[in-house]
Amino acid sequence: MRGKAVSGKAILVLCLASFLAGSLITSRTWTSQSHNNNHPIVNHVTASNKLGEFDHKLRKLGEGKAEDIMGEVSKTHKAIQSLEKTISNLEMELAVSRMSSVGNGVTLQKPRSYSNHTLQKAFVVIGINTAFSSRKRRDSLRQTWMPTGEKLKKLEKEKGIVIRFVIGHSATTGGVLDKALDKEEAEHKDFLRLNHVEGYHQLSTKTRLYFSTAVSMWDAEFYVKVDDDVHLNLGMLATTLAQYRSKPRVYIGCMKSGPVLSEKGVKYHEPEYWKFGEDGNKYFRHATGQIYGISKDLAAYISINSPILHRYANEDVSLGSWLIGLEVEHVDDRSMCCGTPPDCEWKAQAGNICVASFDWSCSGVCKSVEKMKYVHNSCGEGDSGIWKSDF
Repeated sequence: MRGKAVSGKAILVLCLASFLAGSLITSRTWTSQSHNNNHPIVNHVTASNKLGEFDHKLRKLGEGKAEDIMGEVSKTHKAIQSLEKTISNLEMELAVSRMSSVGNGVTLQKPRSYSNHTLQKAFVVIGINTAFSSRKRRDSLRQTWMPTGEKLKKLEKEKGIVIRFVIGHSATTGGVLDKALDKEEAEHKDFLRLNHVEGYHQLSTKTRLYFSTAVSMWDAEFYVKVDDDVHLNLGMLATTLAQYRSKPRVYIGCMKSGPVLSEKGVKYHEPEYWKFGEDGNKYFRHATGQIYGISKDLAAYISINSPILHRYANEDVSLGSWLIGLEVEHVDDRSMCCGTPPDCEWKAQAGNICVASFDWSCSGVCKSVEKMKYVHNSCGEGDSGIWKSDF
């Protein structure tokens, strides 16, 4: 600025006044702090103590037991798995809402489990594949490992385990076979009736329809299929499945890879053998048909895509083909395919109770009607096994 110059004496007086004002303000500030916070030195000591406590906690965490640290890591891992399953469920619901048709005008039905939240909740639905001629087999199960009457209802209510014999109808609807089944159903109330014509060469269709129907009736975490000539320990099954409840997509059973049989007239002949490469090739890995289980998302996937899922001659191969191209965890659990006594008996005595027992030579318990009680007494977990299971 241009103007009259200020004298040196005036500048000296201005500086002195500024110094005195600053001293006064500083004095008042220190006094105020002294009254409110005792003393600056004391505050410094308190802060030092807090830092010391924090440092002590860090040291304690660093010096913690390995098992405690691993426990925290395990909890975090489980939380991540739970989040993955939640995301998978949301993805499936989104797919259901988006997918109303697939090419060529094929309409897909939305499973009620994703649109109706009033469905009965369950831990697992167990469908026992049976036929019209298998009344004695069904009775052998009711007399051994399968609860009946009020116990069956209690099992559903308290443990979330639903068990039903799965069957369709005869070629002549309302005939003698259907009426006999109606009478049996009225007596035991343990059937899941499908809109399906029974027949050996229709097992792939029946399996597909079973999962679709079960999903529309129960909102379960797992869906299991088992044959009516297999011995099952319900407690061990539930405990085994519970290990995978945080996984989004699980396919569990005894995985195998049998030969593709191209010769006509032989059992398990595969008419579409040419799809699997050269003669002598094997199928892709899949669970054996006596018993297997899948998680909720996979059952919903089958229900959604049911009209366009290809059916091979063998039911277990068909199911494996539906899942082979998906992001699915295949669990090979050999406790689900133990032999009958003495195999399952030795394992039970050693504390390794089997989930399921059957004879490979018969694709089930050989002469199951006569032998099921014997297998149950030798290899069963006990009638209280399922009620003592914590899952």
